Amino acid sequence: MPKSAWSVPVTSALHADGVKVADLDTNATPGFRGDKKAGELLLEQRREVLSGLQERLYANGRSGDPRNILLVLQGMDTAGKGGIVRHVIGSVDPQGVDHAAFGVPTAAERKHHYLWRIRNKLPRGGQIGVFDRSHYEDVLVVRVHDLVPPDVWGARYDEINRFERKLAEAGTTVIKVALFVSPDEQRKRLAQRLERPDKYWKFNPADIDERAFWPAYQDAYQAVLDRTTTDHAPWYVVPADRKWYSRLAVTELLIDALERLNLDWPPAQFDVAEQQRRLDAR
Repeated sequence: MPKSAWSVPVTSALHADGVKVADLDTNATPGFRGDKKAGELLLEQRREVLSGLQERLYANGRSGDPRNILLVLQGMDTAGKGGIVRHVIGSVDPQGVDHAAFGVPTAAERKHHYLWRIRNKLPRGGQIGVFDRSHYEDVLVVRVHDLVPPDVWGARYDEINRFERKLAEAGTTVIKVALFVSPDEQRKRLAQRLERPDKYWKFNPADIDERAFWPAYQDAYQAVLDRTTTDHAPWYVVPADRKWYSRLAVTELLIDALERLNLDWPPAQFDVAEQQRRLDAR
């Protein structure tokens, strides 16, 4: 199925402007004309395109180009962040990927400013950086569970905007993806983990406890979208009840960002003809 299967550009279909989290249809496939079969077929085709573009980004980074991509993945438990890392990012050369998963801060991390551990994991030139959770935990879970006073987390929205602006000015293309599943879909996915011994390792009993805070998380995510969607670091809202759709959507967002960089292959840093003569002589 060709790229025209999208009725509008994916960046327009998923941009966070005007999104109301409480009203979101998490089973929808915004902008995509096809069904699951068509989506999975297109995903395979677009993964190859993504791989080729990523190789070009990596090659330029090896030649000193500081530009890079930072993909921020946020979502409730079972929203599919790990699946995107495996099925989307897994299609590119791992040498060109900087991946970081941010859980509960360690004792050492808590001694520093909340952005300290984020700065330590930022992608290098030529890399696609992937954050499985991110600095947004400090205005999401921290807010929901009253871990710091409201005036503390409330000041972080503007601080994060400034932080991301500096990233963009330094050559980072920031893509922020908020993945949303319904409570029923999350229950189904948690149940599947309990039914399969090979999935026990993914189950955390605390995930069930967090379901009691669903409305509070909706409010917290709404504030994130309203206050930190910027021109230099936009949020994209991805309905995630259909895994095939969320993976395809993120693939398209990455392709769009890489195409916008307008990368060419870096020129040779040596005399090609001379090196050919040397090779022929041996």
